[in-house]
Amino acid sequence: MNYAHQYLRSAEIICGIYDGSSPLASFLKQYFQQHKKFGSKDRKYISHICYCHYRLGHAWNEEDFITRAKTALFLCQDAPGVWSSLFDDIWLQRWTKEQERRIAFIQEQYPLFAAGNIFPCVNEISEAYNRHAFTISHLTQPDMFLRTRPGCHEQVKQKLTDAGIPFQVYGDDCLALPNASKIDTVLETDKECVVQDFSSQRVKELFGKLEGKITSVWDCCAASGGKSLLAWDVLPGRIRLTVSDIRPSIIHNLRKRFERAGVHPEKIMVADLTQELPLHHQPFDLVVCDAPCTGSGTWGRTPEQLYFFEKKKIKEYAQLQEKIVTRVLPYVRNNGYLLYITCSVFSQENEMQAAALLSKGMEIVDTLWLKGYTYKADSMFACLLRKTNE
Repeated sequence: MNYAHQYLRSAEIICGIYDGSSPLASFLKQYFQQHKKFGSKDRKYISHICYCHYRLGHAWNEEDFITRAKTALFLCQDAPGVWSSLFDDIWLQRWTKEQERRIAFIQEQYPLFAAGNIFPCVNEISEAYNRHAFTISHLTQPDMFLRTRPGCHEQVKQKLTDAGIPFQVYGDDCLALPNASKIDTVLETDKECVVQDFSSQRVKELFGKLEGKITSVWDCCAASGGKSLLAWDVLPGRIRLTVSDIRPSIIHNLRKRFERAGVHPEKIMVADLTQELPLHHQPFDLVVCDAPCTGSGTWGRTPEQLYFFEKKKIKEYAQLQEKIVTRVLPYVRNNGYLLYITCSVFSQENEMQAAALLSKGMEIVDTLWLKGYTYKADSMFACLLRKTNE
């Protein structure tokens, strides 16, 4: 590849000015809009180097960018591909599909390199997760996952097959695709299928633990609305759905998404869950609280977070989660349920939050530590609790 070294230098310039204050994807888009000299292939390769660089997280931060970026390319790819001109023969000879062997080679070449330092605050990770496997998983880009909606599974598979888009089948309604798959012109998203991580889809396993008739559901931190759509499709009967989020822009987008999906909430509103809520004191059979969190289980998709994350954020989010859960608990009916979810792997945000609810009239029904690193997906936490008294 004749331009590999130029791409490496361009990536060095970009990473030198990027400060993590905005998503890397947004920053790259803006940067390339301002620098028109880069064609589509240039943008693709330069962006790839930047993402690989950040996938090393806190490992070897003291090393110069060029050495670090080449090391990242070596560790993040199964084969050298277009980057072979950057590497000496010994590297090319040791380039194997076995990631652990590539890591061992780097540690032979650079004894100060420690793969265990990739993920920040590793000691804060819940013991339920395999810390080494989770840490190393950040060297691999996660897949894209689709949840096919009721009655659409076979037609979605057929459309993907006809378009030549490869996929793997995960169960009755989940498909895994390569991350960069272009599906916008192939599938009717939200109507036929939902783009939703596999771990997020697996939350439905806890719906099977619900006893009695669930008719009223409040998705109190709805964000993109994935859990609302999941509840609408999976829970038996037709639920009365209330949806809220603190951001007006999110609510605006949700209205459009629900319209495409044929979902009809009973109420959809902007709500700050740390303040007085715009709800009559009506109890719900199920409150879904997909709480704001560090997102540490999703950093394989946004590896810049590995590099720029500050430990103090764990405590800040844990305090926010406690406020939100305390505020919504009165809206869970007696013998009703709270489904507490995060896309974090930190114990302060997960099982410690659930344990604190035991002194507030709640009992744990079941808990899922969703270990996405075993199937190129996000890692999450979900706990179903039942209210035992008023």
